[in-house]
Amino acid sequence: MTSTKEASVMKPDPIERIAEDSGDAIRASNVAHGFEALDVLDRIDLDVAEGEVVGLVGPSGCGKSTFLELVSGLAEPRGGSLEVEGAHAPEARLASCAYIPQRDLLLPWLSAIDNAAIAPRNRGATRRASREAAMPLFSRFGLDEFADAAPDELSGGMRQRVAFLRTLLAGKPILLLDEPFAALDAITRGEMQEWLAAALLTEPRTVLLVTHDVEEALYLCDRVAVLSARPARIVVELRPAAPRALDRAGAVTDPVFASLRSEALFALREHSR
Repeated sequence: MTSTKEASVMKPDPIERIAEDSGDAIRASNVAHGFEALDVLDRIDLDVAEGEVVGLVGPSGCGKSTFLELVSGLAEPRGGSLEVEGAHAPEARLASCAYIPQRDLLLPWLSAIDNAAIAPRNRGATRRASREAAMPLFSRFGLDEFADAAPDELSGGMRQRVAFLRTLLAGKPILLLDEPFAALDAITRGEMQEWLAAALLTEPRTVLLVTHDVEEALYLCDRVAVLSARPARIVVELRPAAPRALDRAGAVTDPVFASLRSEALFALREHSR
């Protein structure tokens, strides 16, 4: 049975919690999946409210990314049901979701702003109109000086910012983030976590975040589900009281945050086999 822990972290700028009566953007009920004889997911029950940021952590190969693929409609579960924005059909789920993989996948022949503006271009907007739609986000998130830079002229963190803005411009209500900072060094990764925390305050979305980094999940998310080894099931849920404080250093060194991190790591160790 899944348990939920209530705790508090250092909160210089706390955000309001999700209202109890807010609607669910994602509903997973008794979801099971596998590949031929390999069972991957075992009766996953998870609801994500509109505007909530939920993290999934678990051992390597336990099926975290597979669950994102199911939510997004790229695959259908073997068992159970999935609902996204009230829809069950895979094409309808896909229409509501934007996916950010580990690699930024920027097109090398396009500038940063043209990469970010791919979605409006694909919807038929002119290049000029697409760039005009993207520029306010570039200015808001400190990238306006690099709008015309080629991807290979950008740092890893800047490339991930462009990839995130590209996702926002897709206009989808749900963001599925699959280890978006895995390729970054530790310092840049911490900076990008702070950047994403601020970005989600400015441009709120419903987010499902897959990560191997327990600290990252606890810092960025309203709620963190810890998965067991394959076939994965949710073994514990942790709920920081005030996540996404802009002072990351203060948040992650808070004693209560450290206690939550220890509990998550203990659950991972206990259920990694």
